[in-house]
Amino acid sequence: MTVAVVLFTADLRLHDHPPLHAALASADEIVPLFVRDQAIGEAGFDAANRRAFLADCLRDLDAGLRDRGGRLVLRSGDVAEEVCAVASETGADEVHMAAGVSAYARHREERLREALEADGRRLRVHDGVVTAVAPGTVTPTSSDHFAVFTPYFRRWAQERLREVFGAPRTVRVPKGPRSEEVPARGDVSGVSEGLAEGGEEAGRKAFTAWRRHGLAAYEDNHDDLAADGTSRLSPHLHFGTLSPVELVHRCRDAGGAGAEAFVRQLCWREFHYQVLAARPASSHENYRDKHDRWRSEADAADEVEAWRQGRTGYPMVDAAMRQLRHEGWMHNRGRLLTASFLTKTLYVDWRVGARHFLDLLVDGDIPNNQMNWQWMAGTGTDSRPNRVLNPVVQGKRLDPDGEYVRRWVPELSPVSGSAVHEPWKLPDEDRERLDYPEPVVELAEGLARFRQARGLE
Repeated sequence: MTVAVVLFTADLRLHDHPPLHAALASADEIVPLFVRDQAIGEAGFDAANRRAFLADCLRDLDAGLRDRGGRLVLRSGDVAEEVCAVASETGADEVHMAAGVSAYARHREERLREALEADGRRLRVHDGVVTAVAPGTVTPTSSDHFAVFTPYFRRWAQERLREVFGAPRTVRVPKGPRSEEVPARGDVSGVSEGLAEGGEEAGRKAFTAWRRHGLAAYEDNHDDLAADGTSRLSPHLHFGTLSPVELVHRCRDAGGAGAEAFVRQLCWREFHYQVLAARPASSHENYRDKHDRWRSEADAADEVEAWRQGRTGYPMVDAAMRQLRHEGWMHNRGRLLTASFLTKTLYVDWRVGARHFLDLLVDGDIPNNQMNWQWMAGTGTDSRPNRVLNPVVQGKRLDPDGEYVRRWVPELSPVSGSAVHEPWKLPDEDRERLDYPEPVVELAEGLARFRQARGLE
């Protein structure tokens, strides 16, 4: 009997899983393995919301494998050591896994490859699992990556994607390898109250429902915060419970302006992946240095805390920040607006905001979080690095009737219509009845400070 190990990482699904498909084709038995990587916790990235969502994903993956006659093997510790131990225990000659994107993931692959080869075993790494198009596949003639989205999208859209694999009907797992108990969401403390359910089953149901009822209108509704017209699939893409290849195929099959707009958003995710794959230091250093002398977290402590708590006095900013705390998720427009407010209106280092987002976001991954923060801070790939989003103007455009604001800032529920975006303009007697703070800074003051710091005056 031949045995192969399938190491699951950010690909916690059975449908359209190339490493699993290849292993089942080459071996009589497989060991579906997930290692809770101790280095992630040590680095401070083991946030409660992601840990709870991960528990859902692992339990769902284990249940899917058991329905097919198998089971998930769960270990904790150093990934290379645990994989080698499982391969040795089961006599596996090969280990299959998805290609990583981050510098850490690629380093982990190299360590694992070296350790396996020292034991006479082989590592097979598969592209087209975490992303539809592997970083580095599409490059301009003069560089190792695209720094501008539109030309990247044109080339990305021309790539021929691999076929979609179905989920296996049967998975045979050897009896030998021990496994830790699969965790449950209830084991995790500090989880956001409104955190969505994780797992492949939940992800596939969510995509099916949204494809049926939301995809066609996506082009028109994706910026309407009150309508909540986005797919909300980003946590499932982050944990790999949905396949980006399958999503692109199914959306293209559906056709229409909404599907085209959604595929473009999927490409934005991969654009950031290829930037960070080529420039891994951009996870903590400016991609394009503007020589900013940012205010530190200590210098702006009161304003930063008001931003975190959703008490800045700017309703759109506060609504988005409260949604983040309650759900562990935020609409993309909210992310851009709150990032603009912190980095440009308050002129605080983007890394302060990026860290807070990573502490709460269930879909918080390094490429998209860090590169989106840099995009808004003006140190990333944005061709207009000095743009500043006005929270009042944005509120009236994205939430014209104030429904989104009143949903998340209930103190303002007595204020009707678009007046909710400027509560400081209410009559004194109405203003005094609201338990809502005055703005932490005047927008004109913040803009002047930013422009002076950037040498734009």
